Order: sequence, then C-alpha cells, then structure tokens
Amino acid sequence: MGSNKKEDLMSKQYAVIGLGRFGGSVAKTLHDMGYEVMAIDRDPQRVQDFAQIVTHAVEADSTDENALKALGIRNFDVVVVAIGEDIQSSIMTTLILQDIGVEKVVVKATNDLHGKVLFKVGAYKVVYPERDMGVRVVHHLISPNILDYIELADDYSIIEVSAGDYFVGKTLEELDIRAQFGCNVMAIKSGNHINIAPLAGDRIQRGDILVVIGHNNDLKKLEERA
Repeated sequence: MGSNKKEDLMSKQYAVIGLGRFGGSVAKTLHDMGYEVMAIDRDPQRVQDFAQIVTHAVEADSTDENALKALGIRNFDVVVVAIGEDIQSSIMTTLILQDIGVEKVVVKATNDLHGKVLFKVGAYKVVYPERDMGVRVVHHLISPNILDYIELADDYSIIEVSAGDYFVGKTLEELDIRAQFGCNVMAIKSGNHINIAPLAGDRIQRGDILVVIGHNNDLKKLEERA
C-alpha cells in the first residue's frame, strides 16, 4: 500500500509559474527529486536559464487564459504560482487556474492581505516564503540549538532540536517531554540513522537531533530549555 502511494506521488506532474528566486528554487528542487516539472515565465532569459534544469521551460504570460490552456495546464496535479511583486498578476493567474479546473493551486503571497485574496479566488494553499524564513531566522537566533522550524498551522509546528546538556544521557522516559512541555518527540536523528519510532527507553546521545511536534506555546518552553 505504501509503495503504491509513493509511486502515485512520484508520477505527479508539477508546473511552476514565475522563475524568480523562490519559484526557481521550487522548480529545481522538485526536478532534482525526480518529478516532472514545467517551468513558466514571461521573461525569455529566465526560461532559457531553466531549459536544462527542468523537464520543460516555456515562455508564456500566465494572465492569458488561452496561453495556459494551450500548455495543457489543467493536466498538472499541482501548479505553484510564484510570481514576485506583481500582486495583480498573481491573483489573476490564480483565478484563471481555478476557472480552468486545476485541482491544487499553491500560491506565494507577499503579505496577509494578498494571502486572504488568494484564498478567496480559489488558492488551495498559500505560502509566505519571506515571512516563514523570517520566523525560522528568529528561532535560530533565540535558541542556537534549534536547527529547523516548520509551521504546520497557525498554532502548531515541528522543530528540530540539537541535543544539549538538558537532553544528553537521559532516556525519553526520564525527559518525559510530553508531561514537561506538552510536546511529542516524533523521531531521533543520530548521524545518518533516523529512529522514526523512538521508545521510552531510548537514551539521547550528544550530537543527536530530536524532531518534536507541538503547540507553539509549548515548543517555546522547550526551546528556552534547549
């Protein structure tokens, strides 16, 4: 069952509209991971730059409905709209993709108001790369042991914590992170090994990384201890 799901995932086709820093990074990363990717931009130079990086690179105006239809955009499982500062084009493109019938449209927003409008015109998911990166940087600043921070919802996140003195030498049972902080340890990384089902008796070694999920308020308490 699991392998079938993975095959389904790998057979998905992605389109990325807008090849700036964020869109270009998304397109390249998806292609590097083995997915079929069509990259679209109205700038011929950017399209040329990505011709050898993705499956297909196409010069087109994403606010032209006929142009998108001609590319067969409806056949893509996910379309990422990564248009930069041109908010009007971003909203128009999202609206057109919704009208055409693209099931999942993921759109980059520059601010909360932009994001609210995108949801209203049918975006499946809205991402805030600048804001999210800012949040990650702050978490790194306030706690050097926090290696990564992923926001799951408004109130819940996942963090990766480098095992400091508070953790080293103790078992998960002794740490009792759920009782102490209200968080759950999802996995423990030890070098190249990842323990995705840690047991109460597993002892934390120096250099280990704990992957922890929880409410943001609870994670903050854990960060302060870490």
